[in-house]
Amino acid sequence: MTASLLEQLIEALRVLPGVGQKSAQRMAYHLLERQREGGLRLAGALRQAMEHIRHCERCRDFSETERCAVCASMSRDATLLCVVETPADRLAIEQATGYRGLYFVLQGRLSPLDGIGPDELGLDQLARRLEEGEVRELIVATNPTVEGEATAHYLAQIARSRSVHPSRLAHGVPLGGELEYVDRGTLSHAFGSRLEIRE
Repeated sequence: MTASLLEQLIEALRVLPGVGQKSAQRMAYHLLERQREGGLRLAGALRQAMEHIRHCERCRDFSETERCAVCASMSRDATLLCVVETPADRLAIEQATGYRGLYFVLQGRLSPLDGIGPDELGLDQLARRLEEGEVRELIVATNPTVEGEATAHYLAQIARSRSVHPSRLAHGVPLGGELEYVDRGTLSHAFGSRLEIRE
């Protein structure tokens, strides 16, 4: 017996992260009861995105063209290459900083238990890019998780073996944070990575 269209819609909505049975059911009923036009726009946008968005051939970020706008830009500093885990991380750095270099998006992090190794992250492609000789500094912006730190260490080795200076984003006490409320791991890392106060 095939599922009804309503059941198919609810099941389709469950592919989204954090959306369980009840949330998917609420969304489906909302679209059908109050947002049919919005639902049709959503369906059209989803179809277009799924069919036309691919990965940039240079940085592996999402793009509608072979090369994304950042990689195609002549105004970016090609000697700086920032490596991030996800397209969302790239966007966060782009929006929050004045960084004007280029990016490489891993689309994950090293996790042997999950079957994610260097090949799945495109590290051979990154190595070839570093061998071109244009990149002088590899900025490692992986998350401060166990897997993110292992990935950062591996990336630093790749960079050093190709005479590229590796650097790591600083991690520590958040701006406006109070020491008594910062977790022990973060405080320990911040203390060990302290910087000189310049004049």
